[in-house]
Amino acid sequence: MDILDEIVANKRTELALAVSDLPLDTLQQLTQQRVARDGRLKMRSMKLSLAQSQSGIIAEFKRKSPSKGWIHADARVEDVVPAYLANGASAVSILTDEKYFGGRLEFIQIARTAIFGDGGCILRKEFIIDEYQLYEARLVGADAVLLIAADLHPMQYGELLRKAHDLGLEVLLEVHDASELEYLKAGVPDMLGVNNRSLGTFHTDVQHSFDIAAQMQSAVRALGLSEDETPLLVSESGISSPEVVRRLREVGFRGFLIGECFMKEADPGQALAEFVERVISKG
Repeated sequence: MDILDEIVANKRTELALAVSDLPLDTLQQLTQQRVARDGRLKMRSMKLSLAQSQSGIIAEFKRKSPSKGWIHADARVEDVVPAYLANGASAVSILTDEKYFGGRLEFIQIARTAIFGDGGCILRKEFIIDEYQLYEARLVGADAVLLIAADLHPMQYGELLRKAHDLGLEVLLEVHDASELEYLKAGVPDMLGVNNRSLGTFHTDVQHSFDIAAQMQSAVRALGLSEDETPLLVSESGISSPEVVRRLREVGFRGFLIGECFMKEADPGQALAEFVERVISKG
């Protein structure tokens, strides 16, 4: 069993416990109440925020990883997320897996409160395998969710994509190789990402994004979509230099998910500010 299989198996156990504590129908009712209270279904568009941004940085709140252990154990989401948004992040990704990444679902709720509700797009980064997790994401205030092709069958992905959209959540579909681009036939996500980190070995190489960029664009063009319907391309993991971001933009990427590069620093928000300045200034 590789690490991804282990994480997904643990996620199934966690889900069973969550459902026993809060049944799906109760969670659905709570989510519907939140939607009614919000007064509008879709709160913020992560895709639009990235498309309009000069940097396209999705700054990640990640305290721990399976490969490196604790990165920033005492980091507080209520401090880091507002600092990210104040210092140029186009969106924020929050890990909610506790065992392997030191995250919690309530981190999204805490972050949403800390940024006074309306400001900033939040991605729930999680190993989502069931619609229950989509309702959780909507309830705590996420704007988008990650769906990982390697975790799902194409039919599962399509069903979760439609449910997410029904709830007003945008979707970032993550692939790792060209064969997983077939998932686009099951449904078109708002954003299409490539993970530069193997979820089996956790080896990371940003060259992977450059290698697969043309295939991603070809797969998207084959769908015959309008400009508004076309998924925005995102490069995930292993990005540690502004120069790499600029080069990735040249081959079609508009979103760049970066976590450890900032979280390993004493002040993640300041580290982001300096990074964004170098991206924009081309220095």
